[in-house]
Amino acid sequence: DTVEPAFGMPAKWIKEHLREKAEMSGYTVVDPPSVIATHLTEIIKRHGHELLNRQDVQTLLDNIRDKYPALVEEVVPKTLTLGEVQKVLANLIKENVPIRDMVTIMETLADYGNVTKDPDMLTEYVRQALSRTITLRFMPDRKGKVLTLAPELEQAIMESLQQTEHGSYLSMEPVKTQSILRNLSKEVEKITSLGLQPIIVTVPIVRTYFKKLTEQIAPDLIVLSYNELDGSAEIQSIGVVNG
Repeated sequence: DTVEPAFGMPAKWIKEHLREKAEMSGYTVVDPPSVIATHLTEIIKRHGHELLNRQDVQTLLDNIRDKYPALVEEVVPKTLTLGEVQKVLANLIKENVPIRDMVTIMETLADYGNVTKDPDMLTEYVRQALSRTITLRFMPDRKGKVLTLAPELEQAIMESLQQTEHGSYLSMEPVKTQSILRNLSKEVEKITSLGLQPIIVTVPIVRTYFKKLTEQIAPDLIVLSYNELDGSAEIQSIGVVNG
């Protein structure tokens, strides 16, 4: 017995001559090169944000500078450093949000870069500006069956936020955290049993902290805020995560 490395699913090694028998028994049989390729693809997908460097960001800015020179200059270097823009873009990539619309991203950073330098907060402003992109990315038909957070849980998270000069972080009792994760696992299991992609929708202030809270046990969990869904999106809550 073994564990399939890309998705953490139980698996078995078998001899090549048993392949046909296994397939006839209903098993999915994958050859070693395919397993390795899938594993590497998952690694790149999960860690691609770590590969984005300052030079990459400079290249992205240079690509729009010809048409939008004033916008680029207003953001870098007048409002934010190249490193701060890099962190925002890395946050987006980490959660599979496309960064093709650099003009909207930069306009949002120009609007809010004087309000906060916190990359996480700036990312939330950018995500809301990219609501159409995010809606199409995660709900292509603009409809989605989702999980929501109980109001009491959202309130508990907001009350557990600690402010520092370097930004905000979630400070919650381990027992409470484990209870939340257990309840989340149950709801995710229910929704996946229906053949659906688990998507959490919550209030804007909670989104990023809930994502960070859950990324160790569910790194691929999609967590959106209501403000990131454009007006045409139709969502139906089919489960509630309690604290």
